[in-house]
Amino acid sequence: MRRDEIRIAVVGAGIAGLTVAAALHEVGLCCHVFEQARLLDEVGAGIQLAPNAARVLHRLGVGKRLGDSAVRPLAIEMRRWEDNSVLRRTPLGAECEERFGAPYYTMHRADLHRGLLERLPEGLVHLGRRCEGVREHSDEVEVQFSDGSSITADLVIGADGIHSRVREALVRDEPCYCGHTIYRALVPAERVPFAVAEPKVVIWLGPGRHCVSYPVSDGKQVSLGATVPDARWVTESWSAQGRTDALARAYTGWNSEVRALTAAPDAVSRWALHDRGTLSTWSSDRLTVVGDAAHPMLPFFAQGANQAIEDAVTLAACLRDADSDGIASALRRYENVRKPRTDQVHEISRANTTALHLTDGEEQRRRDRALAEGGALANQDWIYGYDAEAAVTR
Repeated sequence: MRRDEIRIAVVGAGIAGLTVAAALHEVGLCCHVFEQARLLDEVGAGIQLAPNAARVLHRLGVGKRLGDSAVRPLAIEMRRWEDNSVLRRTPLGAECEERFGAPYYTMHRADLHRGLLERLPEGLVHLGRRCEGVREHSDEVEVQFSDGSSITADLVIGADGIHSRVREALVRDEPCYCGHTIYRALVPAERVPFAVAEPKVVIWLGPGRHCVSYPVSDGKQVSLGATVPDARWVTESWSAQGRTDALARAYTGWNSEVRALTAAPDAVSRWALHDRGTLSTWSSDRLTVVGDAAHPMLPFFAQGANQAIEDAVTLAACLRDADSDGIASALRRYENVRKPRTDQVHEISRANTTALHLTDGEEQRRRDRALAEGGALANQDWIYGYDAEAAVTR
């Protein structure tokens, strides 16, 4: 079978799945994407795209969408919860773009989702197709859907998130609740003018919780994310509603900017934060996983979607020259390139569950001194300077 005849099915049409589809299309491979939702409408929340992902998206032709709607923050600041003092400032802006060949963006997730969808030919995304399981055979894979239908493919790529059905065909494990929830909201910029006066990502660190804000939607809105410890809240849904008064109370005693931000939303969602342990293997001969299906991460390093985007282009690069007999070796190559890096990012994300939430005291002061010493942009070379396509040929 020629490479252009390989049947590829992608399960999931979120950011990971659509980036996979766009990357495969870019290297001349056709795929079909199967999504459980009946309407493609990405959740209303912000996303940070570091240069390691932005570089990829530019190559995939999404640059115009980014330029039209994303914000290019001038810095990332980490601040103290009580007095708003700056613990560390990492410059971004022109210095970042010059050093890494791509900007740092903050944007609405829906804008990125639309930009990726625009890169795909019509008819490749199939809605209302909830995957119930996959069955691998020696020469093909069967994907079974909740409506009783099924399709067969030469390769199935699971981009179906932390509760991935494709992942279940590789390993049986369960999501791990980290003991924290996150409130998310989009706030009109005019309600919190201090948050857009200088476009930047601000992270306030405090006992047991932290708060993040940054401008999106060409500066018209501010994305807010605020964590709260809770041993009982286990709901995992981007659309699960939280209480605005409970969010505001959770940040009583914090500095005036945090109090203003947490009091500003008309509505908030609330999400229980889970991840999973790292996998020993991501692939079989005809199955593999990307993004949260492969390495679901806590959002404490702002790299989850960025790593999914890296996965997508690495997988496409590995499959570029594979025929039907070479799929298994291409998947092994993909895993060997990606797994060490995502394991490292996963470990940092988990460690930050503690590091970002230290109670005031000596350990917190040691952390703050280390933060103050690590603000140079060069310290981000390993993460922002990574080229996911070039890594395949190293």
